[in-house]
Amino acid sequence: MSTISLSREQARRFQATYHFRECDLPGLIERLGTIQYDPLNPVGRNPDLVLQARVPDYCVDDWQIAAYQDHLLYDGWDKQACLIPVSDWPRRAILREMYRPYHDREILQADPETATKILAAIDRQGPLSSLEFEDRLRIADAGSWSGTTRTKRVLRAMWVCGILVTHHRRNGRHYYDRPERVIPEAHITTPLLEEKATYHRWIIGRRFQAVGLLRTNAEAAIWSACGKSETRKQAIAELVEEGTLTPVSIEGKNWTYYLPTSALPLLEAPPQPERVIFLGPLDSFLWDRKGVEHIFDFDYTWEVYKPESLRKWGYYVLPVFYKDRFIGRLDSRLEQQTWTIHRWWWEKDIVPDADLLTSLQIAAARFLRYLRAKDIRVHDSVDKDVRAALLKVESTVA
Repeated sequence: MSTISLSREQARRFQATYHFRECDLPGLIERLGTIQYDPLNPVGRNPDLVLQARVPDYCVDDWQIAAYQDHLLYDGWDKQACLIPVSDWPRRAILREMYRPYHDREILQADPETATKILAAIDRQGPLSSLEFEDRLRIADAGSWSGTTRTKRVLRAMWVCGILVTHHRRNGRHYYDRPERVIPEAHITTPLLEEKATYHRWIIGRRFQAVGLLRTNAEAAIWSACGKSETRKQAIAELVEEGTLTPVSIEGKNWTYYLPTSALPLLEAPPQPERVIFLGPLDSFLWDRKGVEHIFDFDYTWEVYKPESLRKWGYYVLPVFYKDRFIGRLDSRLEQQTWTIHRWWWEKDIVPDADLLTSLQIAAARFLRYLRAKDIRVHDSVDKDVRAALLKVESTVA
C-alpha cells in the first residue's frame, strides 16, 4: 500500500476526529480497544478522564459498572494495567503466557506455596483482597508497584499473569477471583489464540487502534507485549500488505506513521463541534509524546513521579484541547465535593476570545457533573479570563 502524505493541519484534524467523536461507552471500548488504568485519583482516575472526554454524561466510576456488572471490560494487564474488552480474553492467551513481566514470573517461582494458599482460600471463600490474608510483613517500600507485603506481591503477580482477575474494586482495592468466575463463559470456552504470528498482528493492530496516528519508533512502553523489534517490523509489514494499516508521512519530520485503514474516511469528515476537552495524562491520544509534539507543537510530560523541585508544571496537570489543538494546562483537585482549580496555563500563542471562553465555561460545567461535585473553587492566582469563565459556572451551582 502506498504512503499517503498529510500536512500537520490534516493530521491534527484527523486525530481530533478519530478520538473525540462522542459516542456511548460500549462504542468507545470498541474504538480504542484498551484504556490505561492508574490508581491516582485527584479528579477521577485515568480511565474516568479518558471516558469523560468522549462519552456524554459520563460520571466518575461509571466504568466499574461496565466492568464488574455488565462485563463489557475486564481489569487486567496489557500495555500496563488497563481496562480491556472482555471479548479479548481468548486472544490474549499468548500475552499471558509469553509476556509475563520478568519480576512477576520470579515472584511466583520463588514463592509457589503462597500462590497455592491464595488460590485455595479464594476457591473456598470467593473474591478476596490482600486484607483478607494474615500476612502483614512489609518487604518493600510504600508505593511499590508489585506490593509492600509478600501476599500483595504474589496476588499482583498472579493478576498480571492472568491466574487471577479483578472481580471488583472497593475504594480502588482489587478483590481477586478465578478468571472462570469473572469472564463470561462464552469467552472462557472460546478456543485460545495460539498462533504467535496472528497474535502479534492483532496486538500491534490494537496499538494503532488505540492511538490513531502512531510511529513505529514511538516510546518502548507502547509496544509492551508486542514482541521484539523484528517481530513488530514483520507484523506491521503484513498489516500494511493486507490493507489493515496505511503508512503516512506528515510534514516536518522524516518519520513514518501508520493509521488504521478503516479510519481513512475520517480524513474527509467535517470538523468536530468546537468544545474544550480536559485530557487524562495517560490518554492514548498522548501515548506517543514525540509524535504529539511533532503534530501539535505540544510538549507534555507527566510530572507526577518527579520531585516537586523538578516539576515545571505540577503534580497532576491535565492537557486542555480545543478544536484541533492544545490550548492550555490545568492543575486541579476534587476536595470534599468541591472542584478546586489551583493553576491554569495558556499555551504561549493562545489569546482567548469570547467563543473559546464560552466553550471553557461549558466544559467546566460538564466536568463538574462528571466529578459529581457540588461547587467550584478558583484560586486567585488563576488567569483572570479563566477565573471569570469558571465563576459563571460556580454561580449556577451555588
